[in-house]
Amino acid sequence: MKKTLLFIAAILMSVSVFAQTRATFISEHFDGTSAPAGWSVMGSGTSNWGISATQNAGGEANELVLVWSPQFNGTSRMVMPAVDLTGVSSVVVSFKHALDNYSGSHTLGIATSSDGGATWNDAWSQSYGSSSSWAVTQNISTADMGNSNVQFCLYYTGNSYNINNWYFDDIEIFSMENLDLALNSINMNSTMGAGNAEIAFTVQNKGVETINQFKMGYQINGEEPVEEVFDVTLASLATQQFTFTTPASFIPGSYNLAVSIMEVNGGYDNDPSNDYLEKTINVALGETNRKVMIEHFSSSTCGPCVNVNTTMGNLTNANPGKFTYTKYQMNWPGNGDPYYTEEGGVRRQFYGVNAVPNVCLEGTNLGATSVTQAQLDNAYNTPSFADVRGSFNVDGSNITVKVDFMSYYDMTIEKAFVTVNEKETHNNVGGNGETSFHHVFMKFLTSPSGDALNIPAGECQHFEWTQNMSSTHVEEMSDLEVSAWIQNISTHEVINSHFMYEYTDIHPYPVQNLAIEEGEGVLNLTWEAPEGGNAVAYNVYCNGVIIAENVTETNLNYACDYGYYVFTVEAMYENDMTSVKIVKDYNYIDHTTVAEVQEIVYNIYPNPTNGNITVYGEGINMVEVYNLCGQKVIAVEANSSNVNVNMSTLTTGVYMVRIVDVNGNATVNKVVKR
Repeated sequence: MKKTLLFIAAILMSVSVFAQTRATFISEHFDGTSAPAGWSVMGSGTSNWGISATQNAGGEANELVLVWSPQFNGTSRMVMPAVDLTGVSSVVVSFKHALDNYSGSHTLGIATSSDGGATWNDAWSQSYGSSSSWAVTQNISTADMGNSNVQFCLYYTGNSYNINNWYFDDIEIFSMENLDLALNSINMNSTMGAGNAEIAFTVQNKGVETINQFKMGYQINGEEPVEEVFDVTLASLATQQFTFTTPASFIPGSYNLAVSIMEVNGGYDNDPSNDYLEKTINVALGETNRKVMIEHFSSSTCGPCVNVNTTMGNLTNANPGKFTYTKYQMNWPGNGDPYYTEEGGVRRQFYGVNAVPNVCLEGTNLGATSVTQAQLDNAYNTPSFADVRGSFNVDGSNITVKVDFMSYYDMTIEKAFVTVNEKETHNNVGGNGETSFHHVFMKFLTSPSGDALNIPAGECQHFEWTQNMSSTHVEEMSDLEVSAWIQNISTHEVINSHFMYEYTDIHPYPVQNLAIEEGEGVLNLTWEAPEGGNAVAYNVYCNGVIIAENVTETNLNYACDYGYYVFTVEAMYENDMTSVKIVKDYNYIDHTTVAEVQEIVYNIYPNPTNGNITVYGEGINMVEVYNLCGQKVIAVEANSSNVNVNMSTLTTGVYMVRIVDVNGNATVNKVVKR
């Protein structure tokens, strides 16, 4: 607790000692749905700029976007509000951007004006000719510096037809302090598996002075901070990622991770406002295999779509069972595709798609390109922390769909999406030479903006729909498929997806009411049969490893030592159908000896440690070391007031040291192993 207070006090002290003096003239993150007040367009492309509910540039949604249509050939300027630069000889301009390129190269630049836009002085420019994303930080000085009415513009020069979209975010214009290290980000996934995790972060030198050393600290849920000094050579405006050598250890749950810059070059820097960040980390009960979600925007009047359709067809034919797919036909170019739907238009707007072909993989907009085998393999081999299963059947023009969405963490902000597609269509021919189209979207069963999910960790949420398809473009009711996926709307990340089991009245319902009770050296698992009652067997897993296959009873006794366990039960059905798993965790502890006596005080030195520790205190009978999964990793018998414990063989992380006195009473302390 003492070090926790010192951690917070250091931050407060830096704020009180150094008031912020760095001037920030422009700081825009485009959080609204329309252009910010005071921003305007000059030159060509006055209607080509807008706000997109995407985050392709690398910031958070929303972001500024320049689209190709209506076509222009010239220079288009997005002009920012005028700022007073009296006495300022130079400023720094930083922003993120991402180009979805169609063909050729294009010029992007920054210019300034102090006469209301009659004259523009170039400050920086660069040519771009490929689809990618970048972060730009430039120290600029033009003839306009020092004036009281200076405007900055972000400009594009070229033929807009040759771009699809250009995205921009996090535009900042500021003057530099002498010493200013900024904490830009905490580089950890917001959802992760249990175990040791490296704490990585990115800092940027926003000052003039080179940074040779800085001290960082991180805290989890306000516990004792981990501090580390980093020796570097970080030049002015340079950005670099670092990782604490001491990782954090997590068991399932929700955590607040705080990271702070504590010292720079042996003291405080001049701007403490950018020295501290927090992030919520959800640690899942387990993980499961992933089916890769592909959303594809195309059109039968689009010439370039033919090659992408062919390449995607070859890719998916070579990778059966690895993906889920939905293709939205658009109503442009030309006269458009007759199978366009307004619901598909909603997804187009969600991803900021303004040209076809356009492919999105796992919620990431890849632009006018196909998914590569390497990209598919990388996504497929990334574990997921949620799962989807379901089934459908057809009666005349009606389709009935049942879907179960399951999560290994408390899911509250994600949404469910379910589409009915036709595997192959032929009647949406529109002039590009193609006569058949695959995975063609017909109808959303959820809202096209998704349906809310509220799933406690280890449980599932069930949905059912019956939809008459006679008003859609379906050609054959015997040729349908149903795609279902879970997506984070704010980040666009697809959590997991699955095609539903086809043309069956059997739905793979999960088991119900999984429960765990303690026995002597054993945990007794019980569950109830699925709602449908037609499961043929069950598979049972412990900590991700199968411990019983094809169990026909609804109970299992598992012999085990004391520790932390996560059990999952999966229902098996005919024709190799499986349900989503139901999950429950249990911390199996020795209740006969865990009695914490707060009056007994023990000291442990050193802490953190690189190897050995010594425990000091009267009447020590036993010292035990546990990892954060509750497993005993060291036990040292003693009858002494100081006990040496060798932790050198343990991996870096956080451990619990349990000290038992001669009367059998115990107290627990935390130790960090570096």
